[in-house]
Amino acid sequence: MSGAASEASAVPPALVSARALVAALVRLGVRDVVLAPGSRSAPLAYAVADASARGELTLHVRIDERDAAFLALGIARGRALDAPVDPREPRVAPAPVAVVTTSGTAVANLHPAVLEADHAGVPLLLVTADRPHELRGTGANQTTDQRAILEGAARLTVDVPAPDGRPGEERDVVHAAARAVDAARGGRSGRPGPAHLNVAYRDPLAPAADLGELPEPADTDTLAASPALARPAPTVPDVRPATRCDVDPALDVALPAGRTVVVAGDGAGRVARALAEARGWPLLAEPVSGAAGGPALVHVPTQVLAHGGLVDEVEHVVVVGRATLARPVQRLLARDGVEVVVVATDGGPWPDAARNASVVLPAVPAAWLEPGRRDDAWLDLWTRAGRAAAAAVDDVASLDGPDTAALVSAPQAVRLLADVLTPDDVLVVGSSNPVRDLDLVHRWAEPPAVVANRGLAGIDGLVATATGVALARASVGQRRPVRAVLGDVTFLHDVGGLLGAPGEPRPELQVVVVNDGGGSIFAGLEHGELARVSARRAEVFERVFSTPHSVDLGALCAAYGVRHVRATTPGEVRAALAAPPEGTSVLEVVVDRAGRRDAAAAVAGAVRAALATR
Repeated sequence: MSGAASEASAVPPALVSARALVAALVRLGVRDVVLAPGSRSAPLAYAVADASARGELTLHVRIDERDAAFLALGIARGRALDAPVDPREPRVAPAPVAVVTTSGTAVANLHPAVLEADHAGVPLLLVTADRPHELRGTGANQTTDQRAILEGAARLTVDVPAPDGRPGEERDVVHAAARAVDAARGGRSGRPGPAHLNVAYRDPLAPAADLGELPEPADTDTLAASPALARPAPTVPDVRPATRCDVDPALDVALPAGRTVVVAGDGAGRVARALAEARGWPLLAEPVSGAAGGPALVHVPTQVLAHGGLVDEVEHVVVVGRATLARPVQRLLARDGVEVVVVATDGGPWPDAARNASVVLPAVPAAWLEPGRRDDAWLDLWTRAGRAAAAAVDDVASLDGPDTAALVSAPQAVRLLADVLTPDDVLVVGSSNPVRDLDLVHRWAEPPAVVANRGLAGIDGLVATATGVALARASVGQRRPVRAVLGDVTFLHDVGGLLGAPGEPRPELQVVVVNDGGGSIFAGLEHGELARVSARRAEVFERVFSTPHSVDLGALCAAYGVRHVRATTPGEVRAALAAPPEGTSVLEVVVDRAGRRDAAAAVAGAVRAALATR
């Protein structure tokens, strides 16, 4: 036997298979891998470390599997921001970001991010190491049935048996990789999302101490028994192209005839704006829609719908994206007598929580964007109402108050942040109050890119998501810092997302934490109203909903080696936002929680009065 072949035979089957898998992923376009360390996943760790050293991919290491998955989600979201500006151009689903974990509870910790990726259509590839099949159900350490943990949310789950060194078995793992990457991109289903590769390995999991460096995967003389490593992964023909087409020239659907509004939810993109502007329809756009700008935009749409009479005149609604932010929008979509047209560019279930859609389209018909009949008088009614409502909000909430004010409010803090953002900037916004405050206070003519985890709208993983977005933007040469605005509970929920790995750069990321000492969003819901009934109700509300805390965020940031600035006045917030960025930093804005419900009531009253006299 030649020396090269002898060396190849000394490489444990687990390492040969892992290197074949990683080589296939590189050939299939995977460029980012997030790794959470573990023993069973050691073959994969060696393989991705070597690929990273060769410059074939970027490796990110995190100790927490939950944060690793949300970091990958953020990287994928950040890369998706490079979609074409023209809505008529198809958006190509990129290769997924991969996450590598060990066995056992490590896999379960991926679940929150996988659920978000499922509902939001974000391509992720979960590569989970497993014990050999014969150990399942035996009580072996760190062993469970991992196949079903992610199955309900994964586009595809492939269970790969442990390699035993038989000739040609690398072909199996290369084939599995091709299937999984294709499923994550939505190439055959039209639905990008998470895919799961569960790969089992037997001992030994590490190279022999005297083996030296592992042979290169492309060196087929060295790995003579592994010809699969030398040939490219298969090219998979798409049943449906791995693209999202927002506009379809072949669709022949009649234009809604009557008083129509366009509702743009999460993921809508510029096609919603283009449609509203082409037809002269009012645009009711969530700040996370990618459409919140232009002459058809109605400012503070939630307030206009909730407190004005124009909503009663709506006959048709065209919904683009997933509109989940505001209850007044949901009431409009559920109303009898309103024809709802849903545009769902992704495959799978279309967004229609009210079960009231009359028509569901896979794209906007191109004919709807052509010059033609417009309803400018109808549009003018809505945009004037939006301006009047916005002026009332600005006045009663003191959004343009003096920098010397004693204490900044939460909406005012978000307004100060929104005002410094340009169309070239990226903002990551947390669920709960920040995204609703942003909906209330932004006055963008041209919006920045706004990223939010609105697939399931959870508060978990937002620090890691924002970090991932910032890393992705830096990798394509963006020099401006990414900013994030989160509530204090959201920040505390994922404070571990601040922890990077030694030797890995911290991205240019400013995390603005609006700190009111607890979960104030519940004060604006029916639970907050019940708290006013009696002292006992107030005590229960404070304990089980508000969850007050007294955490020193500055000390917490210091423990993670992250720069922290505390601000309490509008002037201090403005100065902190204007300071040059220095890696990752936290701007804590301290606000009062006690008056949140009364402030919302004052805003509603002012808007109602402004619209009544319009």
